Amino acid sequence: MRLPRFPTLRAVNNSIPRRLLALAAASTLVLAACGDDEESDPTDAGGGTTAEPSDTTTDDPGTTVAEPGTTMGGDTTMGGDTTMGGDTTMGPDTTMGGDTTTPGSTGGTVALEGGSVSVSGSSTVEPISVRVGELALEESGGDLQATVEGPGTGDGFELFCGGETDISDASRPIDEEEIAACEEAGVEYVELEVAIDGLTVLTSPDNADVTCLDVPALYALLGPESEGVTEWSAASELAGTVGSEYVDQLPEAPLDIFGPGQESGTYDTMVEFLGDPIEAQEQEETLRADYTSSARDAEIVAGVEGSSSSLGWVGYAFFVGEGDALKAIEIDGGDGCVAPTEETIADGSYSFSRSLFIYVNTAKAEENPAVASYVDLYLSDAGLATVSDAGYVDLPADRIEAARQAWADR
Repeated sequence: MRLPRFPTLRAVNNSIPRRLLALAAASTLVLAACGDDEESDPTDAGGGTTAEPSDTTTDDPGTTVAEPGTTMGGDTTMGGDTTMGGDTTMGPDTTMGGDTTTPGSTGGTVALEGGSVSVSGSSTVEPISVRVGELALEESGGDLQATVEGPGTGDGFELFCGGETDISDASRPIDEEEIAACEEAGVEYVELEVAIDGLTVLTSPDNADVTCLDVPALYALLGPESEGVTEWSAASELAGTVGSEYVDQLPEAPLDIFGPGQESGTYDTMVEFLGDPIEAQEQEETLRADYTSSARDAEIVAGVEGSSSSLGWVGYAFFVGEGDALKAIEIDGGDGCVAPTEETIADGSYSFSRSLFIYVNTAKAEENPAVASYVDLYLSDAGLATVSDAGYVDLPADRIEAARQAWADR
């Protein structure tokens, strides 16, 4: 069994190289900002609205599906008083003085300093960060406010390494070019693992012929050599060439693909998971360009739901949020077909498991007590409880402790 790659937690300084839940209705949410890597309704990186705390219900999040080969975008206005799109500031128009405390990571309390925090990056991680922001807002009586947006992991790191944000959400580890950009700008940071996700490969429940695929078959459908392939069965020859055992399970049906764009960590993760056939075929580390891409997971989900023979991929929470409207394709990572569930994602038997992170600018955490308070709350028992609320998988105890220690050692 090929275990997933869970990168080592580390505190990083200049000397070290190195997007909501498919908008599932949630009346308990005070508000939700959504975006990418990888989105109640996903958010753009620009523009924004300020939402007053209130109980909010949502309309059907995904009603527009772009034609294959196009890029989708635009903001979506949700039912109630909250507009989803762009960045969303969680907090009232006025702040109240005085520090407050909330249950901490060891049964004590976390002191919440007042102020504002800027978070951007992965739309996959965004639902968690939004919930932590809501918790901070509630526990501080409106004093600690977080602005969360989800343009994608890559775009988030660009902002982060440019010193424009305090915290960067990421559905993959920071890459070498991003490390260099942070170093050049003098941005020091700490990497904190906060959750486990299972990249979920999707199709329509009407697509009865496809139940399980291996990596070579996915490469033949999504890889750079598959450009121009418009039917599932047309990928059979390439699938056979790269060693797939599922050649006979690619039906004679239209292949309508919906997925994240290159700004997304979820895009990068798919490229990584297809790494062996990409390398064997001596291809560039990329995916085919002729599919419908979006930085908004809700739009990807809507696209998959709108075609009876679709193919797409998103984070696990966005699949779970749609219930029976989607079908997860099982993945054969070498030990047979495994479906994504909380259990298989947690134990690594689902081979498309991955870690989710936040990166914190350590200088900003020192200069702005609100940043440190937000991260303290994030890593508290109450904060980490938002992981499962958002539809993802909790870290095991040892990895929670490792994240807390990395934050303490910053």
